[in-house]
Amino acid sequence: MAANTHDLSDRALSIFAFAAYHHLISGQPIRSVIRQDGKGHRADPEGAAEVEARGLATLSEDEITFTPDGEAFVETVVAALRQASGH
Repeated sequence: MAANTHDLSDRALSIFAFAAYHHLISGQPIRSVIRQDGKGHRADPEGAAEVEARGLATLSEDEITFTPDGEAFVETVVAALRQASGH
């Protein structure tokens, strides 16, 4: 993994936690998450900026699209959750 995932802030980790949730519910790899839905729900702006600055995602007005390194980190988060539960 070329992008830096060391010492991500909790705000940045919240974006990966959201993506991991969707991965676990759907059983599918997650390539992007909604940045804002127009109904008051939105990703943390500082966390979104951090994942972009670290090369883990690109941002549009409404979406956070993970780079290959970001997608790999989502998988790492999912694996860590499974390991923590004894899977």
